[in-house]
Amino acid sequence: QVQLVESGGGLVQAGGSLRLSCVASGRTFSEYAMGWFRQVPGKEREFVASIDYAGGGTFYADHAKGRFVISRDNAKNTVWLQMNSLKPEDTAVYYCAFDFEPLGSGYRMKRRGVTEIHDWGQGTQVTVSS
Repeated sequence: QVQLVESGGGLVQAGGSLRLSCVASGRTFSEYAMGWFRQVPGKEREFVASIDYAGGGTFYADHAKGRFVISRDNAKNTVWLQMNSLKPEDTAVYYCAFDFEPLGSGYRMKRRGVTEIHDWGQGTQVTVSS
């Protein structure tokens, strides 16, 4: 049974930083690319960042490039999203996810987005005030 537990969200002023964490279980974590996604009420869930299963490659949506950094520790079954220079438009619920099959790449997660991802955690709310 897949479990994804996101944490680290909160209220921050524009220009501030947050570090999101996701502890994942139910699959062999080290064999899966991992991604972060976000969703605003009334809009579709969108890709934010992803990382290869071995951590060698990282990929970002245009809105995250240069501001966000994704990382992982396979020994801790944990993936993080360091978010810097936050903007009000970053306000959303943030979710992590396994890739839909093992031994894929973070680049494939970026291209496929939420397609075929069926397991989600409860998410963590990020609110950026202006």
